[in-house]
Amino acid sequence: MSTSIAELIADRMDQMPAGERRAAQILIANYPLTGLRTVAEFSAQAGVSSPTILRFVARLGFQNYADFQARLQDELAAQLQSPLSRATGPNSDRHTTPFVAAAIENVRETFRHLSKRQMDDIVGVLSNRRGKVYLVGGRFTDPVAAYMAAHLAIVRPGVQHLAGQESNWRDRLIDLGRNDVVVIFDIRRYQESLLRFAEAAHGRGAQIILLTDQWLSPIARYARHVIAGRTAVPSAWDSSVALFLVAEALTGDLTRKLGDAGAKRIREMERLRGG
Repeated sequence: MSTSIAELIADRMDQMPAGERRAAQILIANYPLTGLRTVAEFSAQAGVSSPTILRFVARLGFQNYADFQARLQDELAAQLQSPLSRATGPNSDRHTTPFVAAAIENVRETFRHLSKRQMDDIVGVLSNRRGKVYLVGGRFTDPVAAYMAAHLAIVRPGVQHLAGQESNWRDRLIDLGRNDVVVIFDIRRYQESLLRFAEAAHGRGAQIILLTDQWLSPIARYARHVIAGRTAVPSAWDSSVALFLVAEALTGDLTRKLGDAGAKRIREMERLRGG
């Protein structure tokens, strides 16, 4: 599977001058549709010159703007695929070994495009104990949110998994403020209720951390931090293995960052359990 444009941006963002970085941010916020507009429309939306857009495209490795748009169109088609279309495609008769190989490659590629700086920034946000951390996922990704929430609650206070119906999530909006963090898991086909919740949470000043796939959930437009994990495998269903490992890596890094405070909380929890 080719590297997505979102992954290319993540790889090169630190080397981009301010104008190109602005173009990248605007594209990520409305991915991939902004990039399917004309150069003039893209540049106007980003508030930069047309030559800046072309330099941005060249930095990502494309010979011209048409090649860049062709890649985005391919990604959009992949983003809109349903499980049925994948089940009846050429990979529908694959055996376990190709599936496992693809899942392992997903993990490798996810972490190849995930910089230490990005991980450190996210862990820094999660370690701020002045606010609460809320975690929520979609129909198939909510188990990842619950898994991460169960671990975070051991090392820091104020962690809540938003389970159940959307109305339950929206009731929690009244408690959200600028010190709070919402971690959202959303992969294709993206869940409209999660998008509405993210918009409302962003409106109340909460910081949003999005863990999504390489095609980027539309929630990216509201997110302070976006991790694009690989999810495609030779199956009717996408795989969340890479996202599980990202959740575990973030939890491990957070535990190390909290140091004695986290260890003290674990010891007290064990004492209360009678262990």
